[in-house]
Amino acid sequence: MTPHLKKVSAAGLLITLGIIFGDIGTSPLYVFQSLLIEGGKGGKINEAFVLGCISCIFWTLTLQTTFKYIFITLQADNHGEGGIFSLYALVRRYGKWLAIPAIIGAGTLLADGIITPPISVTSAIEGLSNVPALSASFIPGSGLIICIVIGIMLLLFFFQQFGTKVVGSSFGPVMLMWFLMIGTLGALQLMHMPSIIKAFNPYYGVVLLTEHPGGFWLLGAVFLCTTGAEALYSDLGHCGRKNIQVSWIFVKITLLLNYLGQGAWVLAQPSNTDFNNINPFYQIVPYPHLFMIPSVALATLATSIASQALISGSFTLISEAVSMNFWPRITIKYPSNIRGQIYIPSINWLLCFGCVAVTLYFQTSEHMTAAYGFSITIAMLMTTILMSYFMRYVKHWPLWLVTIILCVFLTVEFSFFITNAVKLLKRIFFVVFEIGLIYTMYIWFRARKINNRFLHFVDLREQIPLLNALSADESISKYAGQLIYLTKANNSKQIEEKILYSIMSRSPKRADTYWFVHIDTTDEPYTLEYSVDQVEPGKIIRVDFRLGFRVQPRVNVLFRKVVEDMLHRKELDITSKYESLKKFKIVSDFRFVILEKFLSYNNVFSIAEGFILNSYFSIKKLAQSEAKAFGLDTSETYVEKIPLVVKPVTNFKIKRIDPHSGEAIPELAG
Repeated sequence: MTPHLKKVSAAGLLITLGIIFGDIGTSPLYVFQSLLIEGGKGGKINEAFVLGCISCIFWTLTLQTTFKYIFITLQADNHGEGGIFSLYALVRRYGKWLAIPAIIGAGTLLADGIITPPISVTSAIEGLSNVPALSASFIPGSGLIICIVIGIMLLLFFFQQFGTKVVGSSFGPVMLMWFLMIGTLGALQLMHMPSIIKAFNPYYGVVLLTEHPGGFWLLGAVFLCTTGAEALYSDLGHCGRKNIQVSWIFVKITLLLNYLGQGAWVLAQPSNTDFNNINPFYQIVPYPHLFMIPSVALATLATSIASQALISGSFTLISEAVSMNFWPRITIKYPSNIRGQIYIPSINWLLCFGCVAVTLYFQTSEHMTAAYGFSITIAMLMTTILMSYFMRYVKHWPLWLVTIILCVFLTVEFSFFITNAVKLLKRIFFVVFEIGLIYTMYIWFRARKINNRFLHFVDLREQIPLLNALSADESISKYAGQLIYLTKANNSKQIEEKILYSIMSRSPKRADTYWFVHIDTTDEPYTLEYSVDQVEPGKIIRVDFRLGFRVQPRVNVLFRKVVEDMLHRKELDITSKYESLKKFKIVSDFRFVILEKFLSYNNVFSIAEGFILNSYFSIKKLAQSEAKAFGLDTSETYVEKIPLVVKPVTNFKIKRIDPHSGEAIPELAG
């Protein structure tokens, strides 16, 4: 986190408005419209209904956004970083099963990335139907609106590869104008009906949910007002806790003013008004012939910014998943020098395809909102589970207090989940996308655990005489001057048995110096440290890197820096040992060996393990190679295939027969 974001400042607050509140800030475009459509099916749109809706919105924003995320969840600060994987990193030592809510939460958050941009941008563009001169052309669901929405999204995803350094500076001012606009529009309506403020009384919300026909199921539409709350925590590292908390005061006021204004406008309409094709957000814009087009233009910019924040958040989430072994290694690029700004081509175009598919499938914002919210309710439930462990075991809050908080949020969020679960059939076409994300993360995580369970280590110091003898044996052709292996052994005195097998067996690999490099991913985001242990000075050297979970493990670059540092400290001599080259002080060659596993046929699995491992190796074929993932120059790298034998086939007997008589030969005793 940059220093000026650690404390409250005007610049920090402006940046926060641009990065954090895009999703939740553009929700007034469709929340009240959804409530009117859903409410109209079950009963009459009257004062009790409007007051109840605003009451539910107010208490949802207060309980979910303000209390849960602003006050409690933002305290789960992992060295300045937030997000579900940062939270998992803080609590994973308290329960192995906590990986499951982390995986489900991350998968559903990513799935949200394919419906939030279409629903936001479509809601904005549909506002043009309120301009008298354009109303005939810009009909919700028309080909013109769909083409404009898809065009905006294609541009948005195309420009991701260049980073947001240039346009990012304008996000804050645009969102400030947006919040000022929606607050002003709401306040103008509120002046005509100030009594509507009584909707803050929870009584009206209770009446709506219990007495209005189908009132409880309206929670599915109410929930849309807080769908951007997860972003508050996910983007903690970009803005800082205090800036988020202070700017939320302004954001919440403008949101409530707008919702109150929309409610006041609805109450001012005749009792027999049909609200099916009416969006109250645009109806409260005064002098439509003058202000409607500027309002739509600002709404389009705001929704594009909201989409940008969500896309960037998806990149960050996948990057963390890769670092914590929840996702296959994939290409990650850094389009600018801004810390934390990354670009993942495969995820970018996957989201792009998903967003276009959602737009073509649903066509109108009304249909999109009918399918929206299911993923986020699950993500919020998973965050609540992880937060309960954080409050109890990291913050050491009293058990009774944690229990009360947990019961409150589980009750609220489970109610939202039930009302959103009915949307499952309306969004069945991209449930496959969510299941695919969660499945990939789970398989990758479980398979790595199975792999690690069958790793066998040997004492490195016991191998010193053998390695020294091999290095000095001139009857064997030299494989490399400096031979480097990547090791998973956390203990600096050990290496994998398979590495020793690679060096000694088949064609022995003679080298002047054997290096063993270990990478330890820390719970802190941006750690960048290393240590060196000369097990046998000049002959056997171990290097340990401690890298934060947001640091790309570019081993080639990091290793080169270590060698340069050791040369500078006169701890190392890498001059070639060949006599012809040594007198000219030619530097020795370096060669990395990557041991890549494949699933051996010599295995007998349980159904579960067989499914996990077969899935793992199938997914691995689509993933980035180990050499590329670790940033190794392919000209210096050799990939050696080794079989993975988890449970070898042993429970069978083979009978030996005489080749002449064909009779069985008796087994030898003992």
